[in-house]
Amino acid sequence: PGVSIGEDSSIGEDSVIYSNVSIYSKTVIGKRVILHSGVVVGSDGFGYVKDGKKNVKILQVGSVEIEDDVEIGSNTTIDRAALGKTTIRRGVKIDNLVQVAHNVVIGEDSIIVAQVGISGSTKIGSNVTLAGQVGVVGHIEIGDNVMVGAQSGVAHDLAPNQAFSGYPTLPHREWLRAVSVYPKLPEMRKTLIDLEKRLIKIEETISSKGKEK
Repeated sequence: PGVSIGEDSSIGEDSVIYSNVSIYSKTVIGKRVILHSGVVVGSDGFGYVKDGKKNVKILQVGSVEIEDDVEIGSNTTIDRAALGKTTIRRGVKIDNLVQVAHNVVIGEDSIIVAQVGISGSTKIGSNVTLAGQVGVVGHIEIGDNVMVGAQSGVAHDLAPNQAFSGYPTLPHREWLRAVSVYPKLPEMRKTLIDLEKRLIKIEETISSKGKEK
């Protein structure tokens, strides 16, 4: 009940669409796709330009294509492209409460965990895992077989076949080393200030003795 399917949309065989799903016009959904309650596919991408102080909407006239064997969790939104299409490739699994912006491409067999936000025109490779609450800026590329740790902020391209964590994202082992230092920074700062004061006193002593000679 409560499902809405827009004009010129198609849905492949053996797909399951739960209650209160909204599918906007010109959406293509493949075979064996599962859309859980509250999913919205094909709503306008978030695109505006400034005219003075006024925000002027950019028409979003593209579409969304969801390939075979995709599952999308409750209350996830996938925006239509401004031009062209937003694409979710075969075998992708998306958790609840995920935002996929216009013109994004998510590669085959990737996993997107809850509360991830992917900004417009980003391309995500195959077999990528984005853990919970990862934020991804627009217009970048994430390579195949990448894993990004929870609550990371991805602000640049990520090379394939690596694990990353943190904000800004670092290779995971580098991030672990950095994180181990963070709790010590206040004490390290205090020590550095003390050392600086001692060094100044030593320099003053040396300088005064030089003048006495």
